[in-house]
Amino acid sequence: MEIDFMEVKVIGFDADDTLWVNETYFRHAEERFAELLEGYETRNKIDQELFKMEMKNLELYGYGIKGFMLSMIESALELSDNNISQATLLELLNLGKEMIAHPVELLDGVEEVLESLQGRYRLIVLTKGDLLDQERKLSKSNLSTYFHHVEVLSDKKERNYKDLLDHLEISTNEFLMIGNSLKSDVLPLVNIGAKAVHVPFHTTWKHEEIEEPKEKKGYLTVQKLVDVLEYL
Repeated sequence: MEIDFMEVKVIGFDADDTLWVNETYFRHAEERFAELLEGYETRNKIDQELFKMEMKNLELYGYGIKGFMLSMIESALELSDNNISQATLLELLNLGKEMIAHPVELLDGVEEVLESLQGRYRLIVLTKGDLLDQERKLSKSNLSTYFHHVEVLSDKKERNYKDLLDHLEISTNEFLMIGNSLKSDVLPLVNIGAKAVHVPFHTTWKHEEIEEPKEKKGYLTVQKLVDVLEYL
């Protein structure tokens, strides 16, 4: 489906797995978690229980590494019937700290795209997660100078986007969102009358998985971020 980008004046970018690598590190942590707990349960059961714990805790802790770390600790206690060793709990804490301290790895083409769009559009970051962690990653990325505004949302639903665009006095028809998640970065924007570009990442968190609509309306899919320059 052809999308008319002529009206676009403001472009929002998701951060994790759109500007830099993120989910890959969570997957590595999940694998390590399963290794540490495999004396108590099968790997498949461990993965399932950790995900259920994350979903249960989402309203309490929100998105991000700290909530994930707490969910790992709580799952470890439950799976081991409170017999998990202090040494293993300490390793889980260190695993989370390593994720927080991990260098930011920009995805291919990010700087090329931002350099091309800067000055022609107003660029903003719209991400969700832990505020401190996302601010830290943005600082480490050295991308801050490209963006007029950075917003860390508690969630990415239609109401979250609508409230923010109203607050920033951005018309939905003049707004384009670019991100890797159909569920969080694309469909909510399309549903409120904005436009979106879906740039899939090779790994997707189970919570973000969603079946692609049979009919694409209001968004297009590109395989690499740099491909958006063909349309803007």
